[in-house]
Amino acid sequence: MAHEPSTGKTISPALKAVLEFGPIVAFFVTYMKIKDDSFLIHGVEYSGFVLATAAFIPLIVISTLLLWRLTGRLAPMQIATLVLVVVFGGLSVWLNDPKFFKMKPTIIYLLFSGLLFYGLWRDKPWLKLVMEGSLPMRHAGWVILTRRLALLFLGLAIANEVIWRTMSEEAWVNFKTFGLTGLMFVFFMAQGGLIKTYGIDKDATGDGE
Repeated sequence: MAHEPSTGKTISPALKAVLEFGPIVAFFVTYMKIKDDSFLIHGVEYSGFVLATAAFIPLIVISTLLLWRLTGRLAPMQIATLVLVVVFGGLSVWLNDPKFFKMKPTIIYLLFSGLLFYGLWRDKPWLKLVMEGSLPMRHAGWVILTRRLALLFLGLAIANEVIWRTMSEEAWVNFKTFGLTGLMFVFFMAQGGLIKTYGIDKDATGDGE
């Protein structure tokens, strides 16, 4: 099976990591510095969390635009994340209510879980469209990986709801900064057996189906 050549540009992994994870690290550092403070702005009192959120929004907009400018493309999840950060983060700042920003991971994980399950229902593992160029696998492998990732997204959405509703604000910030990223990393590291079983040799001829 022939694949369309990628139109994206290549940037260094270090720069890519800075652009992708820099804003959330900055949010974490800012929050930890001002979490116990309150700020009076134009007669309205804002918590450190809300001000950290206000600083996070332009940072992720700038980093996403830079990533798009440098690579020529954005993944669907990056676009959805940007939109939801602006919408829900903006609501938290505008209404001075942290809960909207805390709900953002729930919404995005439910969205992607639903899309992946819908694709599986149509026998179209849409994860394949995003990752096939860098991870050639047989169709059955993509079905399994897509199902697992859809279940992971669903589990993360539930976990986010439980944590922000029942635990401290600082616990949620730690979960968002380290927990979500760490769980995604562990998930993909754990798929080595699946990739070994269903992977296709790039040098092999044919489509490997």
